[in-house]
Amino acid sequence: MQFLLAFIVVAPLLGAVAALLPAPPGLKGRNPDQAVLRHGVTVTGVILIAAIVLALGFDHDHPSKMQATTDISWIPALDVRIHLGIDGISLPLLVLTALLTFLCALHSYFKLPAGPSPKAFVALILVLESGTLATFAVLDLLLFFLAFEMVLIPMYFLIARWGGAQRQAAAWKFILYTLLGSVVMLLGLLLIGLKSGTFDMVALATDNGRGLTSSVQVIAVLAIGIGLAVKTPMWPLHSWLPDAHTAAPTVGSVLLAGVLLKMGTYGFVRILLPIAPDGMHTFAPYLAAFAVAGIIYGSLACLALARPGAKGDLKRLIAYSSVGHMGFVLLGIASMTPTGVNGALFANIAHGLITGLLFFLAGAVKDRYGTADLDTLSGATGAALYGSAPRLGGLLAFTAIASLGLPGLAGFWGEMLTLFGAFDPADGLSRPAFLTFMSVAAFGTLLTAAYMLILVRRVCMGAKREEPHRIPDIQHHEFAAWTPLAALTVLAGLWPAVLLGLTDPAVQKLLAGGKS
Repeated sequence: MQFLLAFIVVAPLLGAVAALLPAPPGLKGRNPDQAVLRHGVTVTGVILIAAIVLALGFDHDHPSKMQATTDISWIPALDVRIHLGIDGISLPLLVLTALLTFLCALHSYFKLPAGPSPKAFVALILVLESGTLATFAVLDLLLFFLAFEMVLIPMYFLIARWGGAQRQAAAWKFILYTLLGSVVMLLGLLLIGLKSGTFDMVALATDNGRGLTSSVQVIAVLAIGIGLAVKTPMWPLHSWLPDAHTAAPTVGSVLLAGVLLKMGTYGFVRILLPIAPDGMHTFAPYLAAFAVAGIIYGSLACLALARPGAKGDLKRLIAYSSVGHMGFVLLGIASMTPTGVNGALFANIAHGLITGLLFFLAGAVKDRYGTADLDTLSGATGAALYGSAPRLGGLLAFTAIASLGLPGLAGFWGEMLTLFGAFDPADGLSRPAFLTFMSVAAFGTLLTAAYMLILVRRVCMGAKREEPHRIPDIQHHEFAAWTPLAALTVLAGLWPAVLLGLTDPAVQKLLAGGKS
């Protein structure tokens, strides 16, 4: 288990280096491009298998305990250690990352986005995977920062070199926002480490802020929270996200929504809640207020994009929906209760599955029609996917309904638990304020249902149009890449105890100051 976790984190980096080397004789296939794409599928597939084996070997009777740990001194002068480990909070995110990266590599093997060398594309995907996996596995504040920053450069190049229209501007906006947020976050991490005498996240969580004064905690939460909020993204620090999603290639959008956004909310749960509880208590009402503002803003933006004549882009609409959905995650964290935090972690996974699938479907629609503009897709009678490509239309409708939180699907449980958390927040937090936040967020679920149903009506329904060329329905490689996400969306909706059974004991321990 110890070796397996280290292998999962390091192997994608080795695979990225190997992708840049010439293909060995006998493995070139029909051409070198095919060989390197097959290499990407193989490496990400091996990582996924290793992650599944790690999950099966995980001690499910003690999910609050750090398992598969590695603890090696790296910089003794600063007490920085190569400290790895997983518990019930990080394991689902680790498996989700491995799954989505494999599905993106599989999709790219059959549908490589237009751009420069496939070698560079595969190498960037693997570096991105390694940085994301490391973020969820490291237990040292400085290593967390390095892993957190490691994903920025590959995502920048994926957008800038393989993206669509306005890709350079979107890539620059992405990198500037996230880098500026990260500089402030680093100052907060250094403040905690220097004031407490250690950067070890387990030791700091066990201390539960007792070694830090309230003023230090408040400053640390403000600094670290800004960096995490940019990556989440929290309103009003979200404006880089719609541009990045609109310009990114399909697999870039899937990884950005499904994995990278989770790094910010994971940091709130893993670092700020247990290490600086007094600081979080001070800022929790403000975090909740920004969260519900994001829910309403994201929903209203989606409604504006979905209306006829707005020239709304399908990918842009899904990006704004992410702002709203991540608002529910932040609201659950701000409640500082086991119910709310469990809901936030569940909503994280549900969003990764559902929105990842939505971006796959948006990319497929754009490939078939040559545009993601909703007015162009709808025309006079609607794009009529039900008639032109019924399986694609049916899956798009299913995923949109899952995104609006239909009971029985994954999106429901996260939103419901975060609302329950806001209904009865932690001691010391203003219950009337959080009841107001809960009411506003609940209204946001109605707005979500409205724009998702409008989207389905405009893109899927209508009289069948006469196309100059037949619109292909779901193809074999798309079926292979999308089926796991749809199946897990149903499984998590019908059997939420699988995920909550992992997260709840770990959350209880985290909020209790390291005591089970």
